[in-house]
Amino acid sequence: MATITLGNTGIKIEKNGFGCLPIQRVTKEEAAYLLHKAVDGGMNYFDTARAYSDSEEKVGYAFSGMREKVVIATKTGAQTAEGMWEHLETSLRLLNTDYIDIYQFHNPAFCPKPGGEDGLYDAALEAQAQGKIRHIGITNHRLAVAREAIDSGLYATLQFPYSYLSGPQEQELVEMCERAGMGFVAMKGMAGGLLRDGTAAAAFMAQQPIVVPIWGVQYEWELDQFLSCVPDAPAMTEERLALIEKDRAELTGSFCRGCGYCMPCPAGIQINQCARINLMARRAPAAEWLNDYWQGEMKKIENCLHCGKCAAKCPYGLDTPQLLQDNYQEYWTHIQG
Repeated sequence: MATITLGNTGIKIEKNGFGCLPIQRVTKEEAAYLLHKAVDGGMNYFDTARAYSDSEEKVGYAFSGMREKVVIATKTGAQTAEGMWEHLETSLRLLNTDYIDIYQFHNPAFCPKPGGEDGLYDAALEAQAQGKIRHIGITNHRLAVAREAIDSGLYATLQFPYSYLSGPQEQELVEMCERAGMGFVAMKGMAGGLLRDGTAAAAFMAQQPIVVPIWGVQYEWELDQFLSCVPDAPAMTEERLALIEKDRAELTGSFCRGCGYCMPCPAGIQINQCARINLMARRAPAAEWLNDYWQGEMKKIENCLHCGKCAAKCPYGLDTPQLLQDNYQEYWTHIQG
């Protein structure tokens, strides 16, 4: 097993983590089965959030009586100290624990700091003093906020989108974290579903010494793929490197990562799926994306208000209205044969 220490926290974890967002979509018993199997297979880092509907409740149910075996990270999207305390107490209750290992500010538009008017960081410090959280982390999709968080020296971990499609700016964040003694937790290691080979993704992550990917798991076959990487990290073979280079050639650039921060759309468009639907159709069984349901969703693009709200909120600076139009035209060309 590849055990690493998460930054300067002293917390030792298996390098492959479990992302708990997708377990919202399965039953409590199915989630518990996956979580138990992950622990039995060597995983011990589990990342959830207050915003992930019943994910925390399922994690708490699964790990009742075995808290000492796992490292739990969760997140708050609160904007005020009062809201943070409410989220924290709810998370502790649902997770069935009296402490959280890594408590993260969930994609704030700014970097919370001591003395801020929002009171978030001071509240987190008080919670830490009370023993309710062990370490303070931050997640983000904005390079500027991520850099500020690293430079501040206030955070134990940074969670940021990172995969083998990432560019030099994301790689710079990893290097900055390493110099600062911060842990780097990689969300979207499969680029929001665009990447299909988990072992190739894990082989890339194995070459990044401080990076802890949190693989989003909903199905047992997904978990099995990543558990196979726990005993021995997959080697970067010529075949995997060729696949990575092919994916980079096809996908690097202006593509939607599916993060959803552009939502909701006033016209009801599922932007985070419709703006990349043709990529998904080419990289997954096409029938899943060409059915009556998705045809109906794509039709909604005709009602786009061109308000620009989605582009203004995109953390990657994408021209999302143009991506929607491009996907709309290609999609119907494909449907018509």
